[in-house]
Amino acid sequence: MKSLGQLLQSGDWKGEKHVPVIQIPENIKSNEEIEIKVSVGEEIKHPNTLEHHISWIKVFYLPEGSKFPVELGTFNFTAHGENSILNEPIVVTHVKLDKSGTIYALSYCNLHGLWENSKEIKIQE
Repeated sequence: MKSLGQLLQSGDWKGEKHVPVIQIPENIKSNEEIEIKVSVGEEIKHPNTLEHHISWIKVFYLPEGSKFPVELGTFNFTAHGENSILNEPIVVTHVKLDKSGTIYALSYCNLHGLWENSKEIKIQE
């Protein structure tokens, strides 16, 4: 039996439209509110139709030295052309972190499965 981790795909978001792009500030201070933006299709637009779309994005934070990540949010996109209404796969959340770690983002394309990306965060004293 395969582990879910074996099904995750990744790549360079500049050349692959399914990879979530994580944007965070360069300089982060302990317990200062920061904005995390995650999007899919930043460089190459991902289709957004009933037949081919991003269903959701999940964002996690793994503090340095921790064994388990903390889920920061699950963001569902449910409008894929009904009545000409379309969700764009872009999310923004605000968090306060007190230690360095890694932000992980997962996205799910209804045709091409699970995609992942990560970005390290360094907290400055």
